[in-house]
Amino acid sequence: MKDLQQEKTLQEKYEIISPYLDEKTRRLWAATEAKSVGWGGVTMVANATNISPITIRAGLSDIKNADIPIDRVRRIGGGRKKITEKMPGLLEALDQLVDPVTRGDPESALRWTCKSSRILANELIKQGKQITQRTVCKLLADLNYSLQSNRKTEEGNQHIDRNAQFEYINEEVKKFQKEFQPVISVDTKKKELLGNFKNGGQEWEPKHDPMKVNCHDFPSPEIEKAAPYGVYDLAKNTGWISVGISSDTAEFAVASIKKWWQKMGSSAYEKVDKLLITADCGGSNSYRTRLWKLELQKLADEIGIVIHVSHFPPGTSKWNKIEHKMFSFITKNWRGKPLIDRATIISLIGDTRTTKGLMIKAELDDRIYEKGIKVSDMEFKKIKLIQKKFHGEWNYMIKPRKN
Repeated sequence: MKDLQQEKTLQEKYEIISPYLDEKTRRLWAATEAKSVGWGGVTMVANATNISPITIRAGLSDIKNADIPIDRVRRIGGGRKKITEKMPGLLEALDQLVDPVTRGDPESALRWTCKSSRILANELIKQGKQITQRTVCKLLADLNYSLQSNRKTEEGNQHIDRNAQFEYINEEVKKFQKEFQPVISVDTKKKELLGNFKNGGQEWEPKHDPMKVNCHDFPSPEIEKAAPYGVYDLAKNTGWISVGISSDTAEFAVASIKKWWQKMGSSAYEKVDKLLITADCGGSNSYRTRLWKLELQKLADEIGIVIHVSHFPPGTSKWNKIEHKMFSFITKNWRGKPLIDRATIISLIGDTRTTKGLMIKAELDDRIYEKGIKVSDMEFKKIKLIQKKFHGEWNYMIKPRKN
């Protein structure tokens, strides 16, 4: 009867004090109570508190040896070791399982897996590695993979060589970066209305005092628009934005690449003899546009290097790295802020930063680019265009013409 009363008292004490205990103090408190009870104390405290007898005995050993520093919860080296420490080579094994069906790798413009975490866990278990599905999910995140929504993985009619083109781009990027040659991802961000118009998102303002903007933002010729064309350097994690005020043409696109080269690219690399551009297959940098290739020829002539181009297959523009490595952060930076004028948009782009060190420069391009410029057959034949063996319409290079 006395033991039951003592156990109930311990239970009441523990219910009061347990919210204020960490791992070390819980262990030591339980050990102290067990020691005060004497013989059978470990069992009594364990029954009253549901603390493991092993933990209580560990606390008794701590009290006896006095070997836990006052400012630490555990001994140095204590606690559960990471699974990657207990199983050397686990990350490499997981990466190899994913790699055959991945759309990308660390050096490339894309990286996501088609295999489920459950399947991957089962494959690793077959290799003798004891691992759970939840742990596989965490390791995939550590390897910079992401879980993709089924809303975006179906992109309509897919080209038969779509994945092969992804793999080709990956290999090209790896090869260029291994040789310390520049690789850039280019694209046009959507046109933005300039003026006191609503911009999506929220930012902190005094309570009950939101920034007031115009009620209507219907597009019209009178409203000035900005067309940002971006260049993202995959290796340096830097970017360039030319903010255009006229049409988004191939001439404007290449002029933006030229500005990047003059302002950032040429000084960032030594002994450059070639440049790789990854781009969408449509828009101002479309592989079908003759003017795009003619303007690239002029650029190659001017800077004296071979320009290689690889286009993403139709319907896959979201895999272009500039979309999620630069444009997404620009959008976050100016959310909730009206893009009042050109100076505002340039300032907000230039202020964009990330925890991984993204740095962007922006500049206004007030040149008026003419739409509908035609390139004659004679002009096109003068372009030193060399199509590569695999899908030459998507993958080609333009060599400088000697004067």
